[in-house]
Amino acid sequence: MTETPQRPLRVLAAMSGGVDSAVAAARAAEAGHDVTGVHLALSANPQSFRTGARGCCTIEDSRDARRAADVIGIPFYVWDLADRFREDVVEDFIAEYEAGRTPNPCLRCNEKIKFAALLDKALALGFDAVCTGHYAKVIVREDGSRELHRASDMAKDQSYVLGVLDERQLAHAMFPLGDTVTTKEEIRAEAERRGLAVAKKPDSHDICFIADGDTQGFLAQRLGKAEGDIVDESGTRLGTHEGAYGFTIGQRKGLRIGTPAPDGKPRYVLDISPVTNTVTVGPAAALDVVGLTAIKPRWCGTAPTGPGTYTAQLRAHGGETEVRAEPVDGELRVTFTEPVRGVAPGQAIVLYDGTRVVGSATIASTTRATAAA
Repeated sequence: MTETPQRPLRVLAAMSGGVDSAVAAARAAEAGHDVTGVHLALSANPQSFRTGARGCCTIEDSRDARRAADVIGIPFYVWDLADRFREDVVEDFIAEYEAGRTPNPCLRCNEKIKFAALLDKALALGFDAVCTGHYAKVIVREDGSRELHRASDMAKDQSYVLGVLDERQLAHAMFPLGDTVTTKEEIRAEAERRGLAVAKKPDSHDICFIADGDTQGFLAQRLGKAEGDIVDESGTRLGTHEGAYGFTIGQRKGLRIGTPAPDGKPRYVLDISPVTNTVTVGPAAALDVVGLTAIKPRWCGTAPTGPGTYTAQLRAHGGETEVRAEPVDGELRVTFTEPVRGVAPGQAIVLYDGTRVVGSATIASTTRATAAA
């Protein structure tokens, strides 16, 4: 296998206004590609996002991206994808929490915005590839097919949120930072050498459309308060809440239960029922999951045809765990070698074969170790 060939391409560089995407665009231009920068306007009213917001949808970010493009010496445009972003990412995020699930909006944005809406528009305009500042690698096999692999530096690897990309999308994806075995400070130093003012800009984090990081407050504003019960595994009422959407499986803090557990140990969220508006809590051991069923699988290449042994990642910054997985009737059935915790419906499971991303799916249900015993 070889790295993606570096023949000159017409490249559309998605520039968020941060240091990673700016350096990625600069590297693509330096490699001899014909690069055009584009900033995605994802908020219908970016002026409302305060200065210093932790996402990537502010007026300041658009200006930072434009200044970076000027320094690199490439054309620059702003594309308004606010309506598409609201429908495919923000409204999906709200609906998933309302249904008692825990979504990953960054993964949905990559699937629906950066490598669907943006890529489709880029191809229609004659571009060959979309370039982003993600840390991941696209490898070309001898038969011309492409594979998505983890970045050279596992500490910065972002292949988990790219696991939704199919082979057609990978054929037009470029990740110039994927082979960088350096610290983030070295990336910043490179940006400074290139004269990019974003060299010292803080990283964006949390959810870009929730500027203050208060997810529960954001959901409460849109879904309203809905008081319900917090119960234990036997159904005994322990307290109340103002909205089941404000909880996630495995959550320990913020339960505000006045009555301590009989064993004196902490309790965790075990289940969220939007139908009864009930949150069930219990001991940590009850969180152990031995298997799951996932829906809407997306394969980064040819889909597996039978059972196989893989490693799986269950959250963007989580570790790997060994699994046995098999596609069955359009679903993915997964069994864990060792029980895992903190697995919630709505999350994505991404399968790996070594460093290669096999594919991803959305967790629909889990099998608990206590139930299987």
